Amino acid sequence: MRKSIMLGSLLVASLAFAGGVFAADKIPVGHLACYTGPTSDVGGPFGNGVADAMSYINKNGGINGKLLDYKTVDYSYKAPQAVATYKKWMSNLKPVAIQGWGTADTEALVKFVAKDKVPYFSASYSGHLTDPTGKSPKTKAPAPYNFFYGPSYSDTCRGLVQWAADDWKAKGSKDQPKFIHMGANHPYPNAPKAACAAYAEELGFEVLNPIVYSLKPADAKAQCLTLKDSGANYAYLGNTAGSNISLLNSCRTVGAKPQFLANVWGWDENSIQAAKEAGDGVAVFVGAPSWNDTKPSGMKTVREISKMSDSTGKTYRNLHYMRGICSAFYMKEAMLIADKKGAITGENIKAAMETMVNFVPAGLEGVCTPSTWTNEDHRGTTTVGIYTSLYNGGDFQLNKQATIEVPRRPEWLGW
Repeated sequence: MRKSIMLGSLLVASLAFAGGVFAADKIPVGHLACYTGPTSDVGGPFGNGVADAMSYINKNGGINGKLLDYKTVDYSYKAPQAVATYKKWMSNLKPVAIQGWGTADTEALVKFVAKDKVPYFSASYSGHLTDPTGKSPKTKAPAPYNFFYGPSYSDTCRGLVQWAADDWKAKGSKDQPKFIHMGANHPYPNAPKAACAAYAEELGFEVLNPIVYSLKPADAKAQCLTLKDSGANYAYLGNTAGSNISLLNSCRTVGAKPQFLANVWGWDENSIQAAKEAGDGVAVFVGAPSWNDTKPSGMKTVREISKMSDSTGKTYRNLHYMRGICSAFYMKEAMLIADKKGAITGENIKAAMETMVNFVPAGLEGVCTPSTWTNEDHRGTTTVGIYTSLYNGGDFQLNKQATIEVPRRPEWLGW
């Protein structure tokens, strides 16, 4: 009897050990997506890019043979639901990294992911997420485990007002230009408001009182009349594309015609087609090649990734899809580095991200912007490529205007 018990115990221990080996062959990753809700117009393609990229990574051997065990939850842009999902994951999935989405939820989770040591790759580009140590006087809270691909909302807006200042001079205008921030009263459009206004003033703009308009598509004639009466020359649009389409149509109706400046989620190919002539001339940071651009060698990889959810390869993917791929692939590269050091843990993924200098994920050359992260600065890039849109009867165009290198000022860290 005693011998049988011992053999049974050894068998249980053996199975438990085997289970540990199998578990180690999978890498748990959380994916908070926004497929429904007020920002789903841009959250959908971004989330698809992330999901397709992770499926592609698994199809091609994962991380040195270890597959990503990713769970996707559509949290509908509701921050409390995102926090609840995170807590649930930490009790069962135990992710070593998370691909996230919005500003309100990402900022709400900053202290959680720092405590749990879970690298959080967001689609929120809030400047508040860029200071890992909390040393900057403008920082809300240290964000050591937060990363995102692309310039922050603040640096993007700074780049746009720098371009606007140059545009004003090129037009030969002698009066002081007027700048206005427009957007919902929400953490996402508000994230760059103060930082961008301060830089606009520094560049010689008169900064006008902000105008609030709904994050959901809605009639905005009242806001557009206020905009018209303000005399603003340059208006920053802080909301996502669906909301901005409604605003621009309303502004065209009432004759409000400033130069509109859109944030990275505020304008895309779908917007141009939907707004038509009302959107002509919108200046926007693009941050990715278009689907039809065959020049970047990395677009070959993008098209293979796209086949993960579209075997025909014919589905048009907009700009946000490519950025989703980049977000997932920076995580992948950090995992590869961590694996070489012996363990794919949150701490090692973070450390790996902070070794990247002018780094582009393998296979995505010309698609992802070279990015650098350190343990003191999580501003991956401050390069802002600015384009203006043209409907052109449905044959839309995005025309390159400038590449602005926004100064990497120490006092702008975390702001």
